[in-house]
Amino acid sequence: MTSRSRLPFFIGVFLLIAAGIALAVWRHIELGIPWLAGEQRPVWMIEARVDFEGNEDPVVASLHVPEQPPGFRVLSEQAASPGYGFSILGKSGSRRAEWTKRAVSGPQTLYFKAQFIPDDTAKSPPPDREPKARRVFWEEPQATAVREILERAEARSSTPESMTRELIRLMQPDTRTQNTTLLVAEEDYLNLLVDMLNHSGIPARTADGLKLRDARRRQSLMPFLQIYDGSEWLTFDPESANQGIPDNLLLWRQGSDSLLDVIGGDNSEVSFSMLRQTVPALQLMTMELETNGLGLISFYELPIEEQSMFRMLLLLPLGALIVAFMRIVIGIRTSGTFMPVLIAVAFVQTTLIPGLIAFLSVVSIGLVMRGYLSSLNLLLVSRISALIILVIFITAGLSILGYQMGFNTGMTVTFFPMVIIAWTIERMSILWEEEGAREVIIQGAGSLFVAICAYLAMSAPLAGHLTFNFPELHLTILGIILLMGQYTGYKLTELTRFHPMKVYD
Repeated sequence: MTSRSRLPFFIGVFLLIAAGIALAVWRHIELGIPWLAGEQRPVWMIEARVDFEGNEDPVVASLHVPEQPPGFRVLSEQAASPGYGFSILGKSGSRRAEWTKRAVSGPQTLYFKAQFIPDDTAKSPPPDREPKARRVFWEEPQATAVREILERAEARSSTPESMTRELIRLMQPDTRTQNTTLLVAEEDYLNLLVDMLNHSGIPARTADGLKLRDARRRQSLMPFLQIYDGSEWLTFDPESANQGIPDNLLLWRQGSDSLLDVIGGDNSEVSFSMLRQTVPALQLMTMELETNGLGLISFYELPIEEQSMFRMLLLLPLGALIVAFMRIVIGIRTSGTFMPVLIAVAFVQTTLIPGLIAFLSVVSIGLVMRGYLSSLNLLLVSRISALIILVIFITAGLSILGYQMGFNTGMTVTFFPMVIIAWTIERMSILWEEEGAREVIIQGAGSLFVAICAYLAMSAPLAGHLTFNFPELHLTILGIILLMGQYTGYKLTELTRFHPMKVYD
């Protein structure tokens, strides 16, 4: 094969490796699958409590609930209010939890619980249509005061953001003039800011945020100011003029007409409790896959029995990679090409030491019995068939003996591939007759060494996690194996032949 004809091969191998890595990275970013099995992620449990007094009339209680607050993703939602009908409705761009019940009297308490996952990439959905500044009418002398304050703010600003910051600073107590004092006395401060910004042509609205602190009860929402800059809503602190959403702040309401509406009840109020939880990232990923419908591309949708089967099957390519490296690059001789992989699989089931003892016992006893079968001059098919039956009896006897002696792992020797072990005994017996005991020991020891190396790689928790949750990485393993298949140089074990050629001074 010329170097030119190898180019398509190397391009194909490169594409295999790149595709495996790219798909794994995509799963990690888009599906949230962690690279490490023990990775933990925070989850905030928020509980909204609604209290009111029923007056023996039908009740409709409506609470604004967040749809996709910036910096967080909603994981789950539920209501805990026995005897009430409950549903989540979307009305006029507002998402509301609604409770209904007929003939309510006395104190009533309703609960709404939601889990939120911190996510810096999460943003609020864009508005269906571009917000417009609403018209606000003022009467004298308020109209003159508003005009003068807005003129001062506009003179010191050049963008909607700077205009908002300057207006907030002008409305602070230490910088107020006679005009601002007049306006603040007539109207609520935050609503006044919203009206003035809309009057100046900047779409503005109020928002309510919840400061997240672990194990807090009876918390209230904090008011914030939002303006639309032409592409997104920007959040400002109405007291300090700081722009942006503070850390650990969950925007519960953004621009909704009201936070809580109760029809058929009096003295209604809402409070919030919160708790920070730590959840395994893998468990969190499976919960999200169930809610967003992406579980179709995950093994977690399969029955548990099939998941267990695939967990073992997906380890085989890793064992094949170890065997290929040991045989092609290192040059270790084994009994059979991929017998070490099958032995490693058995070791994964039995653990290393019991599996090693069981394997050596079965092969040793099998070799003795194979010597007796050889003296009978049987045909190959009959000899192998008889050997398979004898191997089954040997493993069954070892399992019973191990159980009687109190070793439960002795029962798991049945995981050894019986037919393959029978063929291994046959091959070793023939090799003994043709090459001698030394070659049998070399190949047998080589098989066990490679099997132990494959077992150590396959039994690592990280290996099981990556192969099951990122099966596309097997494309990368395939590409590496294909590259090793092109290796035609000396094996490491062959370099000892050149030791006599060493030149001494």
